[in-house]
Amino acid sequence: MQTSLPIPGLKARLSVLQFVQYFLWGAWFVTLGTYLMETMQQSGIEVGAAYGATAIAASVTPFLLGMAADRFFSIQKLLAVLHICGAGFLWAASHAQPFGLFYAFFLPYTLLYVPTFSLTAALCFRHLPDPGRDFPKVRVWGTIGWMVAGVMVSLLAIEVSALPMRISAGVSILQGLYCLTLPQTPPLGRQTKVSLRQWFGPEVKALFRNRSFTVLVICLALSCIPGAFYYSFVNPYLNESGIAQAAGKMSLGQGSELALVLLLPWLSLRVSLKRILFIGFAAWGLRYALLINGSEWLMYGAILLHGVCYSFTALAAQIYVDSITPPSLKSTVQGFITFLTMGIGILIGSWIAGAVVAMHTLPDGARNWPAIWQVPAVLGLAVAGVFLLFFKAQKAGRSAA
Repeated sequence: MQTSLPIPGLKARLSVLQFVQYFLWGAWFVTLGTYLMETMQQSGIEVGAAYGATAIAASVTPFLLGMAADRFFSIQKLLAVLHICGAGFLWAASHAQPFGLFYAFFLPYTLLYVPTFSLTAALCFRHLPDPGRDFPKVRVWGTIGWMVAGVMVSLLAIEVSALPMRISAGVSILQGLYCLTLPQTPPLGRQTKVSLRQWFGPEVKALFRNRSFTVLVICLALSCIPGAFYYSFVNPYLNESGIAQAAGKMSLGQGSELALVLLLPWLSLRVSLKRILFIGFAAWGLRYALLINGSEWLMYGAILLHGVCYSFTALAAQIYVDSITPPSLKSTVQGFITFLTMGIGILIGSWIAGAVVAMHTLPDGARNWPAIWQVPAVLGLAVAGVFLLFFKAQKAGRSAA
């Protein structure tokens, strides 16, 4: 459901929301593995556990808070509370040692922060006149925010310190206050009494009777397993390989993402959704095939593929799912997609990635990176094959077949 009257400066205001959302995430997310391994002297198991915290959070809070936003709370107020409260936990985590104490603060932070992604997307979809056309133009500012964060961390040479987390904590407070200035986004399905049966009502069940929806969300969840290898261990790998200012150079991936996010609306009018999604899923496997070689130039190629991986899977899927979802369930379903991708997929992927890295870590601390990258390469290409065989989309906007 869209607002009936135009909102002055709507796209600019939503663009700022996206920019800050991804800036405060990008500031610590890419370098967390390096901080834990180099400064706190933790193993791949602990790194996997830390990134797995975001997956635990995505398995719990986005779906529940999405349903709450659809029924009880204005999205902009809910976002404000989550960001401001989360800032305190992240600040505490940045000062905490040993790892057990760090994790005790970091997990609550992720429980509060992760659902802001799906709620932010739902708010944008509610207010934009044409989400399929307008959302990529707004979402691209999130990519720019991530790039700015990566460049900032590299220029300040703080990849191995806790400062990125402290910067994000401060920005989280500002983001929370900014959310209070956003357009009113009240619940569309207000109810006085809600049961678990109502939450999983006939509309939600109907989505799973759509073969396209079911195959797509399964493949999205599976693609997050190779994705976990990238987010957890590519930055440590680049640093170990002697790549200077690794976090800044990883922002090249966001540069390619920026271009492809802007290209997606034009491309979707000329190429079927199935082909776009297949290319995206296949790119997750191909990027690790490039890393196996160990060539510096192929490393840059693997980084640049990030735009294809994200834009042609997660973003394209968000737009498709929004187009087939009833207005009163949009926050719920966006939260469910977050649950499957950042939740179940990353939770399993972080555990697998941590175990694979630990398995291929030699007694002297060196790591057999070519053997490590073979695992996500095979998994990514296998997911693309499953999608190609079983996805038979019905028309959503334009034909997806």
